[in-house]
Amino acid sequence: MKHILLSTRLILVPALILLFSGFKCGGPAKAVADKPATTPAFNLITEKQFNDLFPQRDKFYTYTAFMQAIKELGMIRVKITRRAVSVYQFIRTDKNTGKATVIRQDADWNEAWAKVKPDSTYIIDYGNFCNERDPLINKKELAAFFANVAHETRHGLNGSYTDGLMLIHEDNTSLDYFGDSDEYPPVKGKKYYGRGPLQLSFNGNYGYASDMIFGDRHILLNNPDLVTTNPVVAFKAAIYFWMTPQTRKPSAHDVMTGKWQPDAADKAAGRVPGFGMVINIINGALECNLGENNPGMLDRIGFYQHFLARLGVTDANCACSCGKMQHY
Repeated sequence: MKHILLSTRLILVPALILLFSGFKCGGPAKAVADKPATTPAFNLITEKQFNDLFPQRDKFYTYTAFMQAIKELGMIRVKITRRAVSVYQFIRTDKNTGKATVIRQDADWNEAWAKVKPDSTYIIDYGNFCNERDPLINKKELAAFFANVAHETRHGLNGSYTDGLMLIHEDNTSLDYFGDSDEYPPVKGKKYYGRGPLQLSFNGNYGYASDMIFGDRHILLNNPDLVTTNPVVAFKAAIYFWMTPQTRKPSAHDVMTGKWQPDAADKAAGRVPGFGMVINIINGALECNLGENNPGMLDRIGFYQHFLARLGVTDANCACSCGKMQHY
């Protein structure tokens, strides 16, 4: 893999691992009742359009797999609650059945000192991926998602933006990408190098993605190669990352749909809503606050403009650059 992609993994993934390191599971999963729900159909792109956007793609990446991933993961909603500073509970709801399961509850969740602290809650509805209320915003989000997917998986620079979805994993598969995580420890003999459309890396990310996708952290921790052997899982892993906020960072989805607005600290750091903020989330340490000529940033912007045009939308006020934006 190109140096910039490899470096992206080194900077990007620890931010997620920090959120979960040092926690201990407080017991087995518990199920509670809920009402079944549905997710609106995803109809932004046809198979012909997908194939035309990625003419050099690896045969592993298919339109059918992409749509199946959107459909299946779209039926999952997760409520993440943080108590005190770093005590978490995850409740995962299958909207097909209405069944809600506590897939994680930290050991200190019911401790008196923790219970007196205010809770903060965030709900991730994976059915909202490029599927909110406004079709134009949805297409802009899809263009932004495809831009970053294409940049992460391209093989060389041909200047035509036709070379996305070519890599299914990093070129250098000797890297282990182990990170300290009590909740998602690495499995002996397994390697967690970058795989899939957004190059999922590190055991912390594989375990967290597995919790969200399957409701079972062990599936991808035990078999990370599912991301390179099952194309539906590969696309699910990319959508999980796109939709899920990181430590101190919003999700790319919330930025592109306008849900995220900068606070005082963000404004002081030059962070504003727009595509540039998405670059900051994904690879800010290597591509942001470095002026306007960073090749990685410019490549992502080029892909974004390319996909916007191909999808028939514009983003005149995209705030595409992160050249003067401090990274996290």
